[in-house]
Amino acid sequence: MLEAPASSQAMTGADLGKSLKTGSARTFDRKNRLSFYNRTFKLICIACVIFVCLILFTILFFMGRTGILTFQTVSPFTFFFSTEWAPENNQYGALVFIFGTLALTFLTMLISVPLSVLIAIFLAEMTPTWLKTGLRPIMDLLVGIPSVVYGFLGITVLIPMLRSVTGTSMGDGLLAAAIVLTIMVLPTISRITDDAIVAVPKKFRDASYALGATRFQTIVRVVLPAAKSGVMYAVILGMARSIGETMAVVMVIGNTPQLANAMFKPTAVLTSNIVMQISNVPFDSTWNYALYMMGFLLLIISLIMIVLVRVIQRKGAQS
Repeated sequence: MLEAPASSQAMTGADLGKSLKTGSARTFDRKNRLSFYNRTFKLICIACVIFVCLILFTILFFMGRTGILTFQTVSPFTFFFSTEWAPENNQYGALVFIFGTLALTFLTMLISVPLSVLIAIFLAEMTPTWLKTGLRPIMDLLVGIPSVVYGFLGITVLIPMLRSVTGTSMGDGLLAAAIVLTIMVLPTISRITDDAIVAVPKKFRDASYALGATRFQTIVRVVLPAAKSGVMYAVILGMARSIGETMAVVMVIGNTPQLANAMFKPTAVLTSNIVMQISNVPFDSTWNYALYMMGFLLLIISLIMIVLVRVIQRKGAQS
């Protein structure tokens, strides 16, 4: 009667040893599975990054390689500094479109940046909470409106209005395009500037008020300088969108290859010229290569804008 408990104890010890071995094996298998999953996920992420970078460099290489063929028959000086664009006569001067793009962007920023900053200040500093909750979603919705809608409203409402106000026979041109682009980029610049102003610590405002500053002085001399990096980030994003915009600009700018020396003179920009002419051009022609070179210039400008945004973000994080 004393042997039965001993045998049962021996069996219990053996079972315990087996269970410990089984548990350690399962733990080892789980660690292997987790390690495998982690390595696989890491490889997938790296492959996705490489794929995106490959697409970017492929586009840059293809656009640049095709665009550089322009200079086989056209000198770089003629392409960049001549105003004569007549492909049927072998004249490929792109200065009209480059100047139009820069002038349109400058005029758009000249109108939109002050308005956007004032709207952001109103939303962040002066608007009651119940009104903020209604205005901010409206600003976000304006960003998602298709550009062709803005262009359609510009050609049907804005241009006739400009004709009646100014008395000119031609309402399309730089001013009409700049107004349409201002309406398009204003929500983007306003919302990002609004977020930058809200991110300024409250203690900055309290310290300014404690020194006897007014609300206007606090906003101009304390809040805006503290949110400077965010405001610049918003301005550059708005500028990048205005440079790359196509449909709205095509519908209101006139699409005429002539130098814009007046606000109501029809002209053209890089994007509008590419869209209007690319479908009717033979691929192996200097005309097509010149259009590719214009697209490559737009890509380079966009990359410069992105680099500037990253630099400003890094400086803002450090400060």
